[in-house]
Amino acid sequence: MPMLLIKGFYDVKGSQPDGDTVHFTAHDPSEWSLVGGGLGRAVEHSAVGRAKLRLDAIDALETHYGAQRVHQPLQFAHAARDELLSWLGFTDVQRRPDETVTATTPDTVPGFVLTRGTDVHGRCIALAGRGAPPGTSGLEIDVDAAVLRTTVNHHLLTAGLVYPTFYRSLFTSLRAEMATATKEAREAGRGLWPSDVTTTGAKIIGLPSLTDDVVILPKLFRRLVDYLQLGTTSLACFPAFLAGVGDRFSILSTGERCLGLHRVVEATNGQTVRMTHPPEDLLFQDS
Repeated sequence: MPMLLIKGFYDVKGSQPDGDTVHFTAHDPSEWSLVGGGLGRAVEHSAVGRAKLRLDAIDALETHYGAQRVHQPLQFAHAARDELLSWLGFTDVQRRPDETVTATTPDTVPGFVLTRGTDVHGRCIALAGRGAPPGTSGLEIDVDAAVLRTTVNHHLLTAGLVYPTFYRSLFTSLRAEMATATKEAREAGRGLWPSDVTTTGAKIIGLPSLTDDVVILPKLFRRLVDYLQLGTTSLACFPAFLAGVGDRFSILSTGERCLGLHRVVEATNGQTVRMTHPPEDLLFQDS
């Protein structure tokens, strides 16, 4: 499947990378203009070509969500971030208390991105690779499962450190490979999976439950944070809240098209919430 290849290097000083976002500088800044902005946004980048990547098809636990910078259990949020940077080639990363990177060894590492578009924030949605690229920068190459396996997106799923979160722009063959990697990591008990309660049920008695205790799909976490910040602790009205948010997605196993996560989320006893389908069974509409 064709994706645009851009060659450059990773440089994370002055940024706050997490498990699914990282800064990348294109050797030729003009190549960012070749990225198809399917959501009507060009890639936002500096004059020297530095842009933020949003890693395609994966979602790491949050390290600083929203204006209040709410985080999920940091054991796994930091594990995904640290593995991302280590895999890319950074051997030492120094940070301030607010998680801003102040120095790295080496200063930069070479790599490439494979992309077809941007998100609503102007971030490049990408598969991220390290070292020499598998093609010519500025041109499209065919991306199959073998190429996907050379990216950090696939690596983090294999390590069980991130959740799959699929959108329609992702090719079916690549989605199938990532779903397989997810299932294998879950069955092997790698990374966060032994602690995951997305489908078994998370008991929420307030915001500290989300920040310190339960390990759940980040998209569900974000919706719960937004709901709790309305001032209620009971989850009785959470399904109605989800209906109002109106996430659009399909259930892959049934083909059903849905509007609102309340279609796949159960809330019981005013304190427990669970998803009725695993993350890899959901296909979200790009937004």
